[in-house]
Amino acid sequence: MIFWEIAKRNIRINVLRSSLAMLGIVIGVVAIASMGILGNSLVASVSDSLSSVGDSVIVTPYSGGGGGFGGGGGSRSVNLKITDQNFQQIKRVAAPNVAIPVYQTAEHMKIGVGSDDIVAVVYGLPSADVPDLLKLQDGVYNNGNSGCLIGPTFAKDHNLKVGSRITIGTNGDKGTLRVMGIIEERGMSFDISTDSALVVTKEWFENTYNRDADYDEVVVKVKDGDTAAMKIAIEKQLNKRKDMKIVNVMDSKATLATIYSTFGMVTTFVTAIGGISMVVAGVSIFNVMMMSVTERIKKIGIMRSIGTQKKEVMSMFIYEAAIIGVVGSTIGGVMSIMAGYAISALVLNTTKHLFTIANAFSVAEGMGFGIVICLACGFYPAWRAANLNPIDALRHE
Repeated sequence: MIFWEIAKRNIRINVLRSSLAMLGIVIGVVAIASMGILGNSLVASVSDSLSSVGDSVIVTPYSGGGGGFGGGGGSRSVNLKITDQNFQQIKRVAAPNVAIPVYQTAEHMKIGVGSDDIVAVVYGLPSADVPDLLKLQDGVYNNGNSGCLIGPTFAKDHNLKVGSRITIGTNGDKGTLRVMGIIEERGMSFDISTDSALVVTKEWFENTYNRDADYDEVVVKVKDGDTAAMKIAIEKQLNKRKDMKIVNVMDSKATLATIYSTFGMVTTFVTAIGGISMVVAGVSIFNVMMMSVTERIKKIGIMRSIGTQKKEVMSMFIYEAAIIGVVGSTIGGVMSIMAGYAISALVLNTTKHLFTIANAFSVAEGMGFGIVICLACGFYPAWRAANLNPIDALRHE
C-alpha cells in the first residue's frame, strides 16, 4: 500500500526524532511490565512459601489482644498456656479434622564434640500427628524418645544429615538425640517454623522440660470444612465470656487472602507509577506527529489537490504512529523480560516464577498500552492533516 510505504519513508527521513519517540515507549513498556513481573513473582513466591499452611487454624493463649495476634482490647488475659481441658474442647470442635498440640522452647545445644553452643527452637509434637503437619525430604518420622527431626536450613547450616547426633542443653544435661529425618522446606508459616528448628516427640519434651499438657499452641488442619467456620466455632466454644477470653484464633486462609490483596494493591500502585512514564512518552509521540504535520503542510496540500482523499491522508499519519508504537512496544516487551529476570534474581533470589501466564499478561499489557497510547496520540495530528484546506496548504511557506 502506497501510504504505508510513505509512512515508513517519513520515519526513515526523521529517524532520530522517531527513535527518541520510540525510546519513550520502550521506557514506558519496561516500567509497566517489569513492575508487573516483580509483583506477580513476589505473590507467587509468597504463595509457594505459605501454600502448606492455607488450611490451618492456629490457636494460641490469649495475651491481651483483641482478636488475632496482638492488638488492643478490654478483655482480661486468663493464662499464658493452653490447658489440656482447652485442648480437648478444641479437639471436639475440630472433629473430624486433626487438632495438634504444640510445645515450644528455645534451647542451647551442641552439634559435635568441641563445637560451640548454639540456640535453636525445639518443638514437641505427638508422633502420630507429625505426618499431618510436616513432610520429610529425607529419613523417617521419629517414633522414639531418642530421635528428632530437623529443618533443612538447620541441617545445611550445621552440616547435619540423617544419623547425626545433637547434644541438648548447656552442658548436655538434656541428653543426646539422633537425627531421624530432615523436614521439607516450609518457608514462612503461621503455625510452626521448622526450617531452622528441631522437632521432638511430645513425651520427650514433657519429660525433659517437666511440662504436663500446658501447650504453647494448637494447630487445626482443616481438611473437611471451612477454616473461617472453624475459627468461629472454636472462639464460640472457648471465648464464651466477652470479658474473659481464653484463646486467640487465627484463620490462615483469611490471613493469606489479606496478604495477597495487599501485594495486589502494591503491584497496581507501582505499575501505575510506571504508567506515568508511558503518558510522558505519549506526549512525546503527540509532539512528533504534530511537528510532522506542520513540516508537511505543503506536501499534504499537493496530495489533496491531485485527488488524495481525507481518509488516505489520515491513514498515512496513523501508520506512522502505529509503526513507532509497535516497534517501541516490541523492544520494550523484550527488555522488560530481561529487566524482570534481573529484578527477580536480585530481590527474590530466584527466577523460577518468571515465565508464568500472569507475567506474560503483564508484558502483553505493557505492550498493548504502548501501542494504544501511540495510536491515541497520533489520531488528532492525523485528523488535523486530513482536514487541512488544500488551497491554504498550498500557500503555506
